[in-house]
Amino acid sequence: MAYQFILTAVEDGILTITLNREKQLNALNAQLIQEIGEALETVRNDKTIKGIILTGSGSKAFAAGADIKEFSNFDIEEGEKLAIAGGKIFDKIEQFNKPVIAAVNGFALGGGCELTMACHIRIASENARFGQPEVNLGLIPGYAGTQRLVQLVGKGKALELLMTGDMIDAQEAHRLGLANNVVSLEELLPTARKMLGKIGKKGPLAIEKVIDSVNAHFDKKRNGFEAEIENFGALFNTKDFTEGTTAFMEKRKANFIGE
Repeated sequence: MAYQFILTAVEDGILTITLNREKQLNALNAQLIQEIGEALETVRNDKTIKGIILTGSGSKAFAAGADIKEFSNFDIEEGEKLAIAGGKIFDKIEQFNKPVIAAVNGFALGGGCELTMACHIRIASENARFGQPEVNLGLIPGYAGTQRLVQLVGKGKALELLMTGDMIDAQEAHRLGLANNVVSLEELLPTARKMLGKIGKKGPLAIEKVIDSVNAHFDKKRNGFEAEIENFGALFNTKDFTEGTTAFMEKRKANFIGE
């Protein structure tokens, strides 16, 4: 499938989605966000794809915010529609059945920071910078940034970052729990691929249930403990469970098939 604002590539069972607006520091517009959602759907049921890497083109920015020109003249209704449409795609990333890693190369600001937080894991390059500077525009985050930032760094620090609009570097993001790892720019994609390679050797149905169970903890409509019990039980009726336990007892590596 041809896209206007993203590039896609598949290698060793990993789909890499690259935001491709380098001259605009990969600023997010509505079409780019929609294309991310479309790219994810192409691999949802593809058992050969074990994970997704989301990154930005160039070395300066993952995504340095939203495309302000796109919504500078919006009214209340248009603003809400923008947030709802983008929020649905970000929710899709968070709830996706395969692991999604944000390989954060450079600036991840505003909507770009929100996009990284929707991913399951964030690996940052040493030159990465995170921030939610929307208050400088008289706005607040619209793609659940106020919610996910609290989940990752805690209420007090989230309020500080959201109200000051300050940027933090990769090391501070790692200290706060916003970034899982910090590596050199050269090692960014190899590190993400290595992690997904490791995850890809585990039971894919189990990985899917891990994602669902963790997300349930933050879903006010669900009970996380009950979701874990249900997901735990469901896996007993899978070929992967039989293969995993058999391989363990036979002291060999399991060959999971995702069934």
